[in-house]
Amino acid sequence: MSHYSGPLLTRPTAEMLLAARDAGASEWNGSLDLGRSSGSAPLQKDAWLWQGQLYPYPHKLKDRTIYYWDGDEFAPVSRFSGSLIKLVPTEWGAPTFEIDGIKMLPTAKDSPLEDARRKVALVEPRGKVLLDTCGGLGYFAACCLEAGVARIHSFEKNPGVLWLRTLNPWSPDPDVPSNGGRLQLTHADVSQAVMQIADASVDALLHDPPRFGIAGELYSQVFYDQLARVLRRGGRLFHYTGSPNKLTSDRDVPREVAKRLEKAGFKAQPALDGVLAIRR
Repeated sequence: MSHYSGPLLTRPTAEMLLAARDAGASEWNGSLDLGRSSGSAPLQKDAWLWQGQLYPYPHKLKDRTIYYWDGDEFAPVSRFSGSLIKLVPTEWGAPTFEIDGIKMLPTAKDSPLEDARRKVALVEPRGKVLLDTCGGLGYFAACCLEAGVARIHSFEKNPGVLWLRTLNPWSPDPDVPSNGGRLQLTHADVSQAVMQIADASVDALLHDPPRFGIAGELYSQVFYDQLARVLRRGGRLFHYTGSPNKLTSDRDVPREVAKRLEKAGFKAQPALDGVLAIRR
C-alpha cells in the first residue's frame, strides 16, 4: 500500500488553523505531518491550501485522535475489523497506536521512536541482517535503517496496523529510494513464517510481541526454539516483555521468558523493559 501524503490534523492543529483565519492572517505556519516537517498554508475564508489542494476548515475534532483527508472529509485514523485500531497523537510528534483502547507503545516519559532507538541499540544493527518479528508501526525498523542495518525483514500480522503505517509519516516506507531496498515488510504471522527462514541466516533479532494474553504463541518454547534456529551463534536478541501482572499477581513474565530463552540456547539477562539474549 502506498503511503498517504496529504495533511494530518489533530484538535490543537485545527484550532490553530481556525484561530489564524479568525485573526485575519493570510497564512498559517506549522506542521501537518505530526511534526515531521513544517510549512505554510495560505488561508481563505472557507478553505485553506496545502500542496496545491484546497481543504475545508475542520470542526469538532476529538482529543487523542488523528485525522486524514479521505477524499470527502477529515476522517479519524482508526479502523474496526474485529478490534478497534487507532493511531493516537503524542506530545513527541511520533504517534502511538491502540488496539481496543490498549496503548501498544510506551509514551509516558519519551517518544516511542526514542524508546525504540534505545532497544535497537542493544542488538547493534549496523551492517547486519536483522529479523523484526512484530513490525507494528515500524519504529524498530526505522531505527535500524538509521543505524546502518544491511537488511531488515519485518513481519506484521494485523492488516489494520499495516494500514496505520501508510498514514503515519513516522513509519518507514519500504519503497522509498532513500531506504535502498533494505527493508522488507511482509504481511504474515511470524509464528508460522519463521519456519521458512533458513538456519543461522539472521545476525540479530528484535521481538516486540503483543501481550501474552493476546499472542501466547509468541512466548512459547516452540517459537523461541525457532528464533534460536534462525539466529547465528553470538547473535543478539532483544525481547520486549514489559511487566504485565506484576502488581496484581506473583507472575514474573520477564523471568519466564528468560528461562525459556535459556532452554532454547540463549544466554539471557534483563535489559530495559525486556530481555537481552545472546545465542550460545
